[in-house]
Amino acid sequence: MNPVATPSSLEQFLQNVGIKQWKNLFYNLSYDELFKHETDPALEGYERGTVTTSGTVAVDTGKFTGRSPKDKYIVDEPTSRTNVWWADDACAGSDNKHLSAEAWQHLKDISVKQLNGKKLYVMDGFCGTNLQTRMSVRLVTEVAWMAHFFKNMFIRPTAEELKNFKPDWTILNACKTSCQDFAKYGLRSEVFGAFHIAERMTVIGGTWYGGEIKKGIFSIMNYFLPLKGIGAFHCSANMGKDGDTALFFGLSGTGKTTLSTDPKRALIGDDEHGWDNDGVFNFEGGCYAKCIGLTREREPDIFDAIRRDALLENVEVDANGQVDFNSKKKTENSRVSYPLNHIANIVKPVSKGGHPKHIIFLTCDAFGILPQISKLTKEQAMYHYLSGYTAKVAGTELGVTEPKAAFSSCFGQAFLLVHPTKYADILGKKMDEHGSQAYLINTGWYKGKYGVGQRIPLVENRRAIDAVFNGAFDKAEFETLPIFNLKFPKTLPGVDPQTLHPRDSWPNKEEYDQMIRKLAQMFSDNFKKFETTEEGRILAAAAGPKL
Repeated sequence: MNPVATPSSLEQFLQNVGIKQWKNLFYNLSYDELFKHETDPALEGYERGTVTTSGTVAVDTGKFTGRSPKDKYIVDEPTSRTNVWWADDACAGSDNKHLSAEAWQHLKDISVKQLNGKKLYVMDGFCGTNLQTRMSVRLVTEVAWMAHFFKNMFIRPTAEELKNFKPDWTILNACKTSCQDFAKYGLRSEVFGAFHIAERMTVIGGTWYGGEIKKGIFSIMNYFLPLKGIGAFHCSANMGKDGDTALFFGLSGTGKTTLSTDPKRALIGDDEHGWDNDGVFNFEGGCYAKCIGLTREREPDIFDAIRRDALLENVEVDANGQVDFNSKKKTENSRVSYPLNHIANIVKPVSKGGHPKHIIFLTCDAFGILPQISKLTKEQAMYHYLSGYTAKVAGTELGVTEPKAAFSSCFGQAFLLVHPTKYADILGKKMDEHGSQAYLINTGWYKGKYGVGQRIPLVENRRAIDAVFNGAFDKAEFETLPIFNLKFPKTLPGVDPQTLHPRDSWPNKEEYDQMIRKLAQMFSDNFKKFETTEEGRILAAAAGPKL
């Protein structure tokens, strides 16, 4: 295997970064070339990929099968100091820890040292389909499958665009190294994902999880775009046959990817989007879907996207290359990345759409309190957007018998670099300007809380969303949920009425009445962090639950 031809400017770029020598330099390899590299029998450990029966390569990411948000650091310097939502802000919840210039230099030095003299893979891509605001990104890594992951998830430049490609942002992925003297530099552990906004660079060490590459750049887009008044959102998006665009917000496990991948609508993207004066645009060139429990019957588009050029992470593969998607042996966060063109029904040629007509917030309410679908006022939309509620089900830990509420501002708290209210303010203004309607959809439980009731079937959620898109929802009669003051329909075509009426579905009405007050108090307690401002207090009074 010979290194492909590289522009002389790339060698100068590496020299400027501090990488003075390399064993081989592979620049923007094709999928076929990457396949050969990542399945090389000479590779060992987490570097080596396994070919599955679908032709997809499967890799493991070690003990980190998800992001490590508590190991995220931003260099505290004049560019970032007044703009970043810091972890020590009065509004709790930020993962953006201060990093000194000295600590940054050390992390950069050990990353460069790790990459120096190695076989290197350099990949170029774009983040954002809007030509005016997209970011050109360059990855430098010594792991072939991480180059593959980057190629899947970012927008792939044309040959013409590569001729004069200049990165706006650089990622040095040095997953094989770690910061052993982390306490000296004020770090939490030996793991790091550090960002220098003025230097336009990320360094990653101590973790093999590919998602750190993708989510790191998403965080940077979340910094630059809102400062320009452009929405940057953790959401999926799709488009109807008449060109109507919809956004789907939701935390992991709420159905964001599944429900937006709709055979009746064309997919724009499954995770990260901007909203500017022209409409909605995708940040990515691929999708990153959860695999646990995946079947062709339940999610045919995602299942069929798992073929050659896709990349599986942390799935169980037997000696014959057969994948067990039900296995939780490695993690419940098994994933697959694949290029957008693996989905047949996508928006072409550019993954973007008009101003969204419908905005859907997905929450998995394991307490079984919220209606399956509610219509929100603009103030309620901003309140629930800032709250970012879902619930985690009781685990196997001794003594844990009830669901646990989880609040993640803007349905993506870990990726916010500026204050949450900045994103909510942009969302509210965009809704006003374009007449967008927001809905809250419960993909969780009814007939009781988790352990007592039942999960609302996926088909019922699809039918409720279909009613929004085809106009049947607007013709419904509505009731109001007490305390939360949420308007929900009495009936919808083809939808089980029990899923629409949460209290009516519970055998024990008194228990429901106790639980709704308990959940409302959780909402109120969480939102107090936003009530340090007049705007937050007004929003809480207008849209928060009334106990």
